[in-house]
Amino acid sequence: MKKEDIQTYNYCDNINAYQRRQTVTVNIGGVPMGGDNPIRIQSMTTVDTMDTEGSIEEIIRMVESGCEYVRITAPSKKEAENLQNIKDGLRARGYNVPLVADIHFTPNAAEVAAKIVEKVRINPGNYADKKKFDFIEYDDVAYQAELDRIREKFIPLVEICKEHGTAMRIGTNHGSLSDRILSRYGDTPLGMVESALEFLRICDELDYHEIVLSMKASNTQVMVQAYRLLVQKMEEEGLKPYPLHLGVTEAGDGEDGRVKSAVGIGTLLEDGLGDTVRVSLTEAPEAEAPVAEALIKRYDTRSEESNAIHTPITSSPKNPFKYERRATNEVATFGDHNVPRVIADFSKVEEITMKSLKAIGHHYLPATDKWAMSDHGADYIYTGASTLPFMAPNGLKNIVDASSWKKEDDTYPLFELAEFLNHKDVHQELNFVRVAFHQINEETLSALQELKNVVLIIHTSNAHAMPELRALLFTLYNTDIKTPVVIERNYQGLTDDQLQLYSSTDIGGLLIDGLGDGVILSTDNTLESIEFCNRLSFGILQAARTRMTKTEYISCPSCGRTLFDLQETTAMIRQRTDHLKGVKIGIMGCIVNGPGEMADADYGYVGSGKGKITLYRGQEVVKRSVPEADAVDELIKLIDEDGNWFAPQTEVEAQ
Repeated sequence: MKKEDIQTYNYCDNINAYQRRQTVTVNIGGVPMGGDNPIRIQSMTTVDTMDTEGSIEEIIRMVESGCEYVRITAPSKKEAENLQNIKDGLRARGYNVPLVADIHFTPNAAEVAAKIVEKVRINPGNYADKKKFDFIEYDDVAYQAELDRIREKFIPLVEICKEHGTAMRIGTNHGSLSDRILSRYGDTPLGMVESALEFLRICDELDYHEIVLSMKASNTQVMVQAYRLLVQKMEEEGLKPYPLHLGVTEAGDGEDGRVKSAVGIGTLLEDGLGDTVRVSLTEAPEAEAPVAEALIKRYDTRSEESNAIHTPITSSPKNPFKYERRATNEVATFGDHNVPRVIADFSKVEEITMKSLKAIGHHYLPATDKWAMSDHGADYIYTGASTLPFMAPNGLKNIVDASSWKKEDDTYPLFELAEFLNHKDVHQELNFVRVAFHQINEETLSALQELKNVVLIIHTSNAHAMPELRALLFTLYNTDIKTPVVIERNYQGLTDDQLQLYSSTDIGGLLIDGLGDGVILSTDNTLESIEFCNRLSFGILQAARTRMTKTEYISCPSCGRTLFDLQETTAMIRQRTDHLKGVKIGIMGCIVNGPGEMADADYGYVGSGKGKITLYRGQEVVKRSVPEADAVDELIKLIDEDGNWFAPQTEVEAQ
């Protein structure tokens, strides 16, 4: 990276201090967004839009769980027209929550809805465009002709919104980019941004500015890059700084869904981006708002609680719009081409037995006197002042405090920085050195330039944790020091939910930018908490797409378009396939988001009619109209035909 290029990335007002991006204020039914207003929370209904009473009841549950806006699907004119009945029913019961109509494919439904609700969401990829997975060669004249056609289809909606004071979200989805955009820009963050800007430029020409923008994807790296690039492109074009709606599409359910959402959304919140949040979980919609609230609440007092980060680096020294892993030396199994490693912290456990290691994925099998390792088997165990009292299983290496290290080949020392710089006895191959940002100076940097047997463990007590750790990594990046780095975070006094969200943000926010070669996450010294932190570490690595150790489910949150019970079906598919390490399965409730949003998946299970499922291999339809009762079996047959299926191993078989 050349020095003169460092100031070219303007997606973030201040990477070293929490400073929320200043946007225009958009009025949405009396609940304004952006400007100095709080970051808003929203979700989407799952009940059929034609079920008026069911929709009203569900919306009330959502509002009482914390939703400030509620989105409802309107796939055709009849659903759009029924929004009036839902709105009237809510108002009669004293609920004035702004409603948002979700539109795909049908401009006429959008035009009806815009006269009724407070906001409409359109998807540029399918509002007046098409997606048939065709590559089309456009010259500039033909491309402009397509833009003119889209403009004519879009202008009536803009005029209606202006007349009725209706806001609009221009919401790009990574998986539903049009064939036209894909043909010119490819499946890229730039394609996502340009898809939205085409519509935004039309709004700007027509002097319509009640606009919110989103760049959603199930791939957290793509999602983060697209939002950042959108902010920079708007500034370059002199467009108003419109508010941003943050979300990771098809995040899934349970811990996986929360971790994945926090990695994507939290990374952007750390940089001051985001004016409303929707956490998309394959769960009841009222379960989403508390997760969004927990993510947002962390920033209420961030500025007051943070320590200043003093560094001359004021902008990213690496391209924030594409993934690029920081180049490092290979030290033992760290850095270079190695996947990020997981270190389990047992330093405060009073007694470590063979059974204790089950918490970190290493199972002792007495019948055969052997060890088995699960997909979540930790790579290293840190035992503090004492070594393991038994021989470590294959696949697990022991780290001890340098003061207790006895120069044994099967253990590795962990030094504090000053201790290491003044120590003569070090391991020939691998030494861990703990360091904080304030300890990085010319002497430290000079020493690191020469050392090829060190892995840094970076830590912080700053409330603004992720940016301070990033500042340390940026310093190494700028000075071309290629020492591998393990990210250490210790949390105290948090609930399990808070621990999931905070660690996913702090650690995932670095990994998603290619910064970090390992993780050590801890909270207290119980085996239960160690097991939780170990599983969570692997989940963060997977959500940041830097180490895949389990099946990934790209499952959409349910909505009124859904053609089967998403929660039940996802649970059933997970139960039968969650041992297929590294396989990605898309589970989509309808054809609207199905083929596009699961574009990153290896296999797809998509509702195509009542009781009918279409199965995909990648983006290719393999079987149509499969009866729902047989669809999971047929999915497994498809996986088996490709040689990707194996039966799950039971504990008895392992022994």
